Amino acid sequence: MKMLIMLVASLLIAGSPLTYAAADKPAHVYVCPDCGCNADDRTFDKPGKCPDCRMDLVEKTAETKSARPTVAILLFDNAEVIDYAGPWEVFGEAGYKVFTVAEKSAPVNAVFGQKIVPDYTFANSPGADIILVPGGGVQDAVNNPELIRWVQRNAEKSKQVMSVCTGAFILSKAGLLDGLGATTIQHALDDLQKASPKTKVVHDQRYVDNGKIITTAGLSSGIDGAFHVVAKVSGEGEAQAIALGMEYRWDPHSTYARAALADRYFPDWSSVKELKGKVISTQGDINNWEMKARVSQPSSIDGIADLLSNRITSGTPHAKGAVRLTMSSTDKSAFNWKFTDEEGQDWSGEAKTEPAPDHQGEFVVTLRLSRAGQTAKT
Repeated sequence: MKMLIMLVASLLIAGSPLTYAAADKPAHVYVCPDCGCNADDRTFDKPGKCPDCRMDLVEKTAETKSARPTVAILLFDNAEVIDYAGPWEVFGEAGYKVFTVAEKSAPVNAVFGQKIVPDYTFANSPGADIILVPGGGVQDAVNNPELIRWVQRNAEKSKQVMSVCTGAFILSKAGLLDGLGATTIQHALDDLQKASPKTKVVHDQRYVDNGKIITTAGLSSGIDGAFHVVAKVSGEGEAQAIALGMEYRWDPHSTYARAALADRYFPDWSSVKELKGKVISTQGDINNWEMKARVSQPSSIDGIADLLSNRITSGTPHAKGAVRLTMSSTDKSAFNWKFTDEEGQDWSGEAKTEPAPDHQGEFVVTLRLSRAGQTAKT
C-alpha cells in the first residue's frame, strides 16, 4: 500500500497526464441540435437524449449553433388561429425561435374557443427580428393604444414586419402602411382603403412585399407569406425544403389571389333578405365564374328574375358606369347583362332559372360571368 501511495504522489509531482486530465482538460458540453424545442438553450454535461424532443444531444463547438432568427407573434382576443398558427409552423420548421406576446399574461381567447398563454407581455417582451401581426376580430386591437405602441416600438427595431388578413388594419393604425402597397382578406379590401387612404390597396396579390413591411391576404395566405419571409432570410432552397417536409404546395411564383377571382363582380346576395336558398356550387377563375343555387324564395321564376335583375343593376361591385340588362318581358327564365369594370375591362353575364328536378316548388338558378374575349365555363 505504501508503495502505491508513493507512486501516485510521484506522478502528480511530475505533471503526468493524470494531472492534466483532472485539472486542465475542458469539460465536454452537449446541446440539442437546435430543432426549435424548449431545450434548445440548455446545456448538458454528458451525451444522451434531449429531454424535450428526444433527439440525440451533440457536443457543443463554436460552430454547433448560430444565432437563430427570432419571431414575435402578437396575440389578442379574437385573433384568427390560422393567421398565427400557420406561419408559426413555417417559422418553427425553419428553426427560428418563436415566442408570443400579448398585453397581459392571462390566456388569450382566440377564435373557435382556442386559449393560448402568451410567453411575454408588452412590458417585458424582448425584441425580435420578425414581427407577425395576425388578423381576426381586430376592432378592439386597433383601438388599444398599448398594443399599437408595442407594434410601433418593435417595428422600428425588427428586420421584417408581416401582417396576415385583417392584421393589416393594425399596421395601418400604427402608421406603417402610409405610402405603401398592402392587401388583406377579400371582403375587407374596401374598408382597408377607407381606413388607410395613404395606402395603395391591392386585390390581385396573395401578399405584398414592400421590403420590410409585408402584408398578406386572408387566412391561409399567411402561410405563403411566412415561406416568403423564410426565403428572404434563409434562402429559397430552405423554404422549398421546409414546404416539402410540411407537405405544403408552396409556389413562390404563384399569381393566385382570392380577391382577384371573377366572383368579385357578383353582388352580395347574403344581404338580400327576400332571397332564400342554398348554394349548390361556386367555381371559376379570374376570367370566368359560375354559381348554382337552389332557391325556395321567391316562389316563381318571374319573382326570382325580378329580384336578381334589380340586385345586379343596382349592386354590381366595381362596375364603372351603368349595368346594361337584357330581359324578355314574356320569358324571364333567362336574361343577360353587360358592364365595364373599374379597369376598363368588359364583362358579360347570364342568368338562368329552371324548376329544381328533385325539389318541388324550388328552382335552380345558374349565374355565369365572363370577361370579354373569354369563353364562359359550363
